[in-house]
Parts: sequence; C-alpha cells; structure tokens
Amino acid sequence: MNTADQYLKAIYLIQQVEDGPASTGSIADRLDVSPASANEMVGKLESQGLLEHEKYKGVDLTDEGIRQARDALETYCIIERFLLQVLEVEDFRAEARTLESVIDETVAERLDTIVDRNEDCPDCFDPESDVCECLEPEIEVPE
Repeated sequence: MNTADQYLKAIYLIQQVEDGPASTGSIADRLDVSPASANEMVGKLESQGLLEHEKYKGVDLTDEGIRQARDALETYCIIERFLLQVLEVEDFRAEARTLESVIDETVAERLDTIVDRNEDCPDCFDPESDVCECLEPEIEVPE
C-alpha cells in the first residue's frame, strides 16, 4: 500500500466518524504528518480525481476514491489477520501500521489466501476505535 492509499484510507475512516467531510487537520493528525504535508497530498489526490477539496469545508472522497480507500482498508485488515493468526504477533495492530506502507497488492492477495478473513471486510472495521470488530486476540489467562 502506498502513501496515497494510506491517505485515502485515513480520509475514509475520518468521514465515517465525522459523518461528513474530513478536515485536513484531522487527516494530518490521524497520519501524524504536518498540515502542510496533508494539504500537499490532498492536492495530488484531488488532481487524480480521487477526492474533492473545498477550502474551509474539508475533503470528500469521490466514488473512485472510496473504492481505493476500501481496498486499502481491506489490505490493512489482511495484514492484521496475518500477523495475529499466522505469526501470532502480540502487538499485531502496531506492527500492521508499520507494515502497511510496504505491503503491495500482490503480497496482500497472497496473504489473504492463508488467513481467515471476515466476508464483511472491510465493513467490520470500526473507524472510531480504529480496530476490526471481528479481530480480537485470544487473551491467555495466567494459571
């Protein structure tokens, strides 16, 4: 997933939480980038027809932007599931955030063949808590 996909995913999740346009400040906060970087990428994505940006109102994804954002979110969920189900990584969510920028679509598709992914994916992802509602690690009870 490339940087543009990460921005689209972030905008998509912000729009779900705010039930409306995403502010560039919210985008910058969610991605931990400067507002200037967020504005620059918003401009690039707008020129590609993936979003519409109205100054002082915020950012709305186009239909194609939504499709790409949902694909990016699905890839993220696949990475999380692989880390938890196959590799049994304890802090799989933090690791998934680190890896999402370097896992491409081909690798994600191959990982998807070996994980048990919810058929509702990516709709199972809760944008407010920033986690998949169906993916909870098994908690080991100390003896």
